[in-house]
Formats: sequence, structure tokens, C-alpha cells
Amino acid sequence: MNILGVSTSSNIATVAICENDKPLLELNLDNNKTHSETFIPLLNELLIKTNLKLSNINAIACDVGPGSFTGIRIGISSVKAISESLKIPLISVSSLEALAYNINGIKCDTICSIIDARNNQIYSGIFDKNYNLIENYIADDINVLINSLKTYKNILYVGDGALCHKQLLGISSFPYENVIHAKNIAKCGYYKYINNIISTPDSIIPFYLRKSQAERMKNKNG
Repeated sequence: MNILGVSTSSNIATVAICENDKPLLELNLDNNKTHSETFIPLLNELLIKTNLKLSNINAIACDVGPGSFTGIRIGISSVKAISESLKIPLISVSSLEALAYNINGIKCDTICSIIDARNNQIYSGIFDKNYNLIENYIADDINVLINSLKTYKNILYVGDGALCHKQLLGISSFPYENVIHAKNIAKCGYYKYINNIISTPDSIIPFYLRKSQAERMKNKNG
């Protein structure tokens, strides 16, 4: 089956197609334009280069966040429109899950995905070596995460938040990438699909983990 993976939760727009869990092609774009300008052209380029049509896609796996509030909405609204018009199943994948899949073939007991949320704040997910979430997602200060990790051993850290806080985490090198890949969105989506973990256009929603800055300021002043 052909799985389309989509991520617009970071500065990089990334799309990919996997045949089952094997990547056919991934395209990435970071040109300082908004994802609303770049997503559809990038998707069209992917389909042309793989010689596929949207009608050949069996399921769409979409990055629902956390990450850029605006970017997440653009990605979700785009795949919803495609799903509704062509009746293609949707699969919800968090950006933290996708990052965990960057740890491919490297031995560890625990994977900690971290996304930088600025001002010492992070989004994080703690997974076992088989990419299963083993703690509730965290949206808090980096030191809260460090305290939560004290009981875990042989941890690999991944994500731009791990890069930002590598000294605190005691990381000397990263033998893998720290950006979100659509091929891993699609790969995760495939495993969810075969386990019947499927969303509908109505049920797939942004996974923000915390309120936007505007909402936080409104609550603070209100």
C-alpha cells in the first residue's frame, strides 16, 4: 500500500510516500515561504517524481504537532480536504513520534524526543526502543523533563530541543538527524494503519500540548 506522509509543524515542509514501511521518495523544502504557499506545489512534485496520483494513495499520515500553530493548521486542513474529496483514510501522528523514528538501528532502551518551545520550554515524548509512548507528553521547562528521566537508562535524545539543551542533557554527539521527516510520519502511519488506528477528517485535530502565546497572554491579562 502507498502511504503519504505530511509534516508542516516546523520550518521545513516535508512530504513523502512509503510503500508499506519502505520510503519511495521524500521531498523537503525550507525557503522562508509560508507552508500555505509551498505545500501543494511540493506535494504535486512528489507525485510527479513517483509517477503516482492521489488516487493511488491508500492512506495519509499527517503530523498533528506539537510545533508551529499556523503550520500545523495548514497541514491538517490540506489533508482533510484531500481525504474528504477522495475518501482516503487519515492517520494522526505526533511530531514527537516522528522524531523518535529517526533513531533507526541504533541500540538504546529509551528514546526521548524534544522540540524546542523557546525560553527554556520544551515539548517532549518518552518512548521505548519500539517507539511506544511510555510517559505522558510533556510541555514544560527542560529541567522538569530532566527530572522525569532519572529512572531511565541508555537514553537517546532527538530533536531541535535536544540540540538546544545538549549540555544540560550531557550529549556529546548526534549520530542521526534532529529534524522531522515525512518518511517517518508515513512509516509510523503504516504501523498505525495495520493496527486499525485511523482517524476521520472530523476527528483529526491539532495536537498543541499548550495554548498559543496569544491565548496565554489573554488569560494572563484577563
